[in-house]
Amino acid sequence: MGAVLSSWVYNLLNVEAGEPALYNPNYILILDCCSAERSRTCKLVFKDPGDHRRSETRSKCTYSLGNLRLRMQVCSVCCVVLMVLQLQPSSAHNDFFTSIGQMTDLLYTEKDLVASLKDYIKAEESKLEQVKRWAEMLDSLTTTATQDPEAFVGHPVNAFKLMKRLNTEWGNVESLVLKDTSNGFISNLTVQRQYFPGDEDQIGAAKALLRLQDTYELDSNTISTGNLPGVRYKNPMTVEDCFELGKIAYTEADYYHTRLWMSQALRQLEEGEETSMEKVTILDYLSYSLYQQGEIERALDYTKHLLQLDPHHERSKGNLIYFEQQLEKQRKVGPAGQEGRSKEEAEAKREQTDPHPERKKYEQLCRGEGVKLTPRRQSRLFCRYYRSQNPFYLLAPVKQEDEWDRPYIVRYHNIISHSEIEKVKELALPRLRRATISNPITGVLETAHYRISKSAWLTEYEHPLLSNCRLQTMALGGQYEPHFDFGRKDEPDAFKELGTGNRIATWLFYMSDVSAGGATVFTDVGAAVWPKKGTAVFWYNLFPSGEGDYSTRHAACPVLVGNKWVSNKWIHERGQEFRRPCSLGEVDR
Repeated sequence: MGAVLSSWVYNLLNVEAGEPALYNPNYILILDCCSAERSRTCKLVFKDPGDHRRSETRSKCTYSLGNLRLRMQVCSVCCVVLMVLQLQPSSAHNDFFTSIGQMTDLLYTEKDLVASLKDYIKAEESKLEQVKRWAEMLDSLTTTATQDPEAFVGHPVNAFKLMKRLNTEWGNVESLVLKDTSNGFISNLTVQRQYFPGDEDQIGAAKALLRLQDTYELDSNTISTGNLPGVRYKNPMTVEDCFELGKIAYTEADYYHTRLWMSQALRQLEEGEETSMEKVTILDYLSYSLYQQGEIERALDYTKHLLQLDPHHERSKGNLIYFEQQLEKQRKVGPAGQEGRSKEEAEAKREQTDPHPERKKYEQLCRGEGVKLTPRRQSRLFCRYYRSQNPFYLLAPVKQEDEWDRPYIVRYHNIISHSEIEKVKELALPRLRRATISNPITGVLETAHYRISKSAWLTEYEHPLLSNCRLQTMALGGQYEPHFDFGRKDEPDAFKELGTGNRIATWLFYMSDVSAGGATVFTDVGAAVWPKKGTAVFWYNLFPSGEGDYSTRHAACPVLVGNKWVSNKWIHERGQEFRRPCSLGEVDR
């Protein structure tokens, strides 16, 4: 039933910008889009060498989305930063897709909309049978989801489909309902719409799925069926979901992932899944993505198959001739190295554009493929009780566990209680904002695709629990790029405004368990530390001489399933002069 409804909603729309303009040597494709408050119009202009023009204008009615404005306070002395490390950045609105808290709110919003929609169905059930089936499907889904919202949206497919439903499909339902009077439902939907995610949220959720697919080397069928490690709420993807994911990759000129997801959509369609998606449309995208990946012979085969289904498909007619010409040229030059280059080229392209050259090593560590300590190094790691001279620790010593030797990373068990965790989360959640980086050229703060997060700053005066710490939460595709916690020599003013000196050491508190993914990895040494609720890890960023320890470069891996909450507390130089005296050796530990 879900496939039928999704397909039905999809067919309500005209074909929009983003449909594949397959290469035709006789035309140049120009895409012209303009935005208005309530509509978006895209014009496809085909221009030939003789400067003759033909165009077709297609439009889809959409509604402007209101922005939730979250009040934020930033303090420089004592802070808690709440970061939701998730999907692709967006500066136009509040980036719902980057926040577990906001996505769980969306589940309740969607549940409320379902209830309103069902009231409307009772009044006009005979006329709106399709809408009734839609509501019943979402009623079941949201009832299950709201039993444990964070766990539900922790599944990447659920989060993507939540973005897709609220951004695309609910708008289509609204258009259908407007054919008749329904004041109750329309009023409720209009009020709730200001809190809906937008196109950038849906695109961001899709890109998160693609990032997870690459990082954890998942095949498309595994993601589509929802068979991920540690899942509690499995929600398979439909043909339309797979097609949408491939289409988003296509608009980003990511033909590698376009091919993967159009192939998955085609596979599910051919296996008999009920859908109104046309096979011709899927083949159209698939053949072009194969051509762009250098697999011309396969692109030609799919184009021929498409023309068997639709002999009047004009674009494919032109592509058939062009592909045959290109294939003939390829055979004359020699086919060696031409086929099967898609993944290698995609990897090469990503390495060229990725600001972090250690990406490959980072992803290996995230998958648990890190450096294995030798028996001799392993023998130096111990578990112990930490008592110190503090009377509290004499009565209740803390469990210590050595995680790594160089740099020395130690884990403290049962260091923060569940009630303390919940209180800090409660204080931080209302103040979420998207994390930014400073543009090295302009100095302007901006979002970045490799640091996807939200932040909320709190002061120590708001609650006794808060003391110079930073809270982070990571969910769908959440990641934090490899970085240093200390200020380098080329950053002499990194902490000048604070007046606290450089960061000697870092505390990292794990405030949740993670079903899959979410490790903290140290890319230079090959270490990986996995989240465990109630524990904290500690390491020194500086040598006793004050020089930075570059082996502490670390990153947060994307969360595959579940949610990750962590809190940072940095120990600065000021006030530590007698606790950790300077040494004469530059790198003495």
